[in-house]
Amino acid sequence: MKIDEKVLHSFDAEIIDYRAKEFIFHDGDLPLYYFQIQKGTVKLNHYDENGKEFIHNILSDEQSFGDSLLFLKKAYPMNAITLTPCTIIKLPKKSFFRLLNENPELNRELNSCFSQQLYFNLLMMQSLSSTNPTARILGLMDYLKSFDQAEDLYSFHVQLTRQQIADLTGLRVETVIRTLKKMSENNSIKVENKRIFY
Repeated sequence: MKIDEKVLHSFDAEIIDYRAKEFIFHDGDLPLYYFQIQKGTVKLNHYDENGKEFIHNILSDEQSFGDSLLFLKKAYPMNAITLTPCTIIKLPKKSFFRLLNENPELNRELNSCFSQQLYFNLLMMQSLSSTNPTARILGLMDYLKSFDQAEDLYSFHVQLTRQQIADLTGLRVETVIRTLKKMSENNSIKVENKRIFY
């Protein structure tokens, strides 16, 4: 969800600059802020007991994260880490709820956004349960494309590395590389100068 920056500032939001590979919040922290990316890329992840990383999502300009957890009295089950230098708008939880109370149309937008996230998370779970690597990668690309205005074939630039696609789908990077090559040959995707378009 994107909230107009002027509105956020009128409710005491602050702008924070982060370096690449810096934690915005940690797994186990309490949700105390609404976060919206002004510029940069953020990943949401966690590490299992063996230290293996699982990436939940990769977000960029004008996307928010952690919003749904503001409604629960539970700690974050993931980390938010910058992949690039980032400028983040940070709004205290109390101010966020005051903003929603004073702007009922934002409540509807937020509910719509949560519904879309839930729907595509279910689709992602279905695709991740597949043993077919193409189905897993297509599920991921459909999920990412759903947050973009691009609808035409090859109109969406998948701004992920092969390693990030592997981390998001639970596949080995070698499998991702082979599968992307097959997908390109089948015209499911287009690859130009190592950039993927879906």
